[in-house]
Amino acid sequence: MLKRYYPGGYASSVFAIDFEKLYQRGYRGILFDVDNTLVHHGDDSNPQVDALFCRLHEMGFKTLLLSNNNARRLERFNENIQTRYIPLANKPAPDAYEQAVEMLGLTKGETLCIGDQLFTDILGANRSGIDSILVQFIQVDPKAKIGIRRHVERWILRFYRRSARCQRLGDIQRTGEE
Repeated sequence: MLKRYYPGGYASSVFAIDFEKLYQRGYRGILFDVDNTLVHHGDDSNPQVDALFCRLHEMGFKTLLLSNNNARRLERFNENIQTRYIPLANKPAPDAYEQAVEMLGLTKGETLCIGDQLFTDILGANRSGIDSILVQFIQVDPKAKIGIRRHVERWILRFYRRSARCQRLGDIQRTGEE
């Protein structure tokens, strides 16, 4: 039952992922959640995120922002990135994931989803048959209270970390990154 929430891989942040390794493995498209995955909730893109997308596009990756946010939020975030996006995705429903793969002109096997939430990003990717990477959510104030879902996610991740065979993507974190 818990396996439907297990990501294919885990990284401390999107900036710690070894995208070269993923490209060598045949992945060509990446679906990104925005809030607390790429930037803190509600923040605009920043130079580090812009540079990441530029590097991914130069490598040959196709990218897409897949978010439950509205179009206005994604348009503002996407100003410097200029990638495709699907607003109001209704994650974890699989429809938007399948639409995203079609928009990128790829197969599910060539596509990854990267997000910070097991109950939306990862569950939706798993339900759609797309590999996924969970990143640690961005929390600006470490003393800030987190919701009950984050506590449940931590509990699920304890079981996930004990099951190496569930970590389908293996080590996807760049050397020297935490």
